[in-house]
Amino acid sequence: MTANKTVTTDLYLRVQQFYARQMHAQDSGRHDDYADTFTEDGVFAFGPGLEPAVGRETIRALLTDNSVVGGDDPVQVRHWFNQLVLEPRDDGAFDSRFYALVVNTRPGGTPEFVTSAFVHDVLLIDDDGILMRSRTLSPDHLA
Repeated sequence: MTANKTVTTDLYLRVQQFYARQMHAQDSGRHDDYADTFTEDGVFAFGPGLEPAVGRETIRALLTDNSVVGGDDPVQVRHWFNQLVLEPRDDGAFDSRFYALVVNTRPGGTPEFVTSAFVHDVLLIDDDGILMRSRTLSPDHLA
């Protein structure tokens, strides 16, 4: 994929839409759709000292194995992204940095704040779509 080097309003909105669809997929347990947002050789780094998941199929398997969606726990997980900064890179990709909050809610319960994190993605963007080359999570409680 080759990238446009300018961050226009249209591009910013495309990236926002990409993230909305990606998180809807993850929060509803559609792990195949979520994993398909990564490049074939994509990297998902979960935090300091944790081994990153490398490759779309590894990411897919990891999400499926660790999912609470569809299990015995009726929890609804919601990921909230905000404060998105999008910047072009010299290699044609884009750096995307934002804050993430994760909230769990069980039927009849009160929403439970799970974590906050700083997220850094490297996005490949062209006319055909957007794919993530990498995602690095930096959970605030481990900073």
